Amino acid sequence: MEYVEAIKENVRWLGFDWGEHLYFASDYFARLYEYAEHLITKGKAYVCDLSAEQIRAYRGTLTEPGRESPFRNRSVEENLDLFRRMRAGEFPDGARVLRAKIDMASGNLNLRDPVLYRILHASHHRTGDKWCLYPMYDYTHPISDALEGITHSLCTLEFADHRPLYDWALDNLPVPCHPRQIEFARLNLSYTVVSKRKLLQLVNEGLVSGWDDPRMPTLSGIRRRGYPPAAIRNFCEKIGIAKKDSVVDVALLEHCVREELNESAPRVMGVLEPLKVVLTNYPENREEELAAQNHPQKPELGTRSVPFGRELYIEREDFMEEPQKKFFRLAPGREVRLRYAYFIRCEKVVKDPQTGEVLELHCTYDPETLGGNAPDGRKVKGTIHWVAARSAVPAEVRLYDRLFTAESPDNPASGADFKSFVNPDSLKTLSTCLVEPSLAAARGEEVYQFERQGYFCVDRADSRPGKLVFNRTVTLRDTWAKVQDK
Repeated sequence: MEYVEAIKENVRWLGFDWGEHLYFASDYFARLYEYAEHLITKGKAYVCDLSAEQIRAYRGTLTEPGRESPFRNRSVEENLDLFRRMRAGEFPDGARVLRAKIDMASGNLNLRDPVLYRILHASHHRTGDKWCLYPMYDYTHPISDALEGITHSLCTLEFADHRPLYDWALDNLPVPCHPRQIEFARLNLSYTVVSKRKLLQLVNEGLVSGWDDPRMPTLSGIRRRGYPPAAIRNFCEKIGIAKKDSVVDVALLEHCVREELNESAPRVMGVLEPLKVVLTNYPENREEELAAQNHPQKPELGTRSVPFGRELYIEREDFMEEPQKKFFRLAPGREVRLRYAYFIRCEKVVKDPQTGEVLELHCTYDPETLGGNAPDGRKVKGTIHWVAARSAVPAEVRLYDRLFTAESPDNPASGADFKSFVNPDSLKTLSTCLVEPSLAAARGEEVYQFERQGYFCVDRADSRPGKLVFNRTVTLRDTWAKVQDK
């Protein structure tokens, strides 16, 4: 039910609605059983007593034909009797299966008498304990499509070899129509695995926190990370549908996310690694409200008030005691502009006498430069963000990176287990962050641009009143970071 409800919720989140057309294969269990008896009466199916290992051994290889089961030529009457007793629960799990009678010498292994039904004494999430006999996917798929009036059944490329079996079932049963199966390449992303089996290993082994972990390539995961549904739809339109397996660069997905959020996300200020600044010439008991734009490209979205006072916090990386070339932020004796506020100049650096760590900066501000313009016409090269110490709101921020260090982590040619490429630095949690007070009531899945930092969304699972948690959705381009990397 966790999977079922997640699929329903996420399809709606993506912007789609199936209306009255929500179907479950379990809706057709009775019809599927009737069709199986039809195949038996036509001599097209038989009950086989071989074990799973024996069936595999009898199937043969790509270069050798298979061998017929010793139970292949049971009479119709015996097969019907055994099949009905299988349904009645007389036999234990794995004791018998129902197989299609097709061609054990076929070049396509899927046609070498595939299993249609197996015994499984297990409760079903919709039918409870009504059945202990369950149909296999390759049998259920074509019949469900036909009963639903499907015209074209779209599958990924690995189902191409299953298409003859899909057609065989429809050709040999009195179904209302014959859908056409068409295969296309699945959406493979770099630095990602999309196999459900492999993703389940990550969940079960605790390498991620769950199916909705923001590092996971699931709809639940990318939704929690803050990816907007419009960006996902736009991404899928850009890449189109291919008939050949390929890998799409995850950077294109991130580009689509940035494109959408650049238009829709309101701007705010948040400091991830705070460094205290004291404006020594600012009145001690004074606090003023400054106007900040909610979106620089959309003046119609208006402004908000941002408190400003004597003590502030700036980003620790926005200060450098011995600035390198092309570093235009704050340094001793240097002047920068505070976003939406004043020019400030660093006059003194206060350090821990034991460790030498910078504890705070003593600066002066120019009261004539509100809004970023100096009366004498002087200019500054750097603009940095900040929050006022007295009104800042504490927050936890989770910085996500790619889940894998290898571009193709599940490439069998590497010979390595895909889990060996899990990125140990894919999650970094910052617990001492500060954000402006306008975010105190942030809820749900709201996404904001933290100016000069990136896009961040309120974590839909862990954030609550009094404990703000933000997930970094995607970074901004940072020219200084590129220079540092060089």
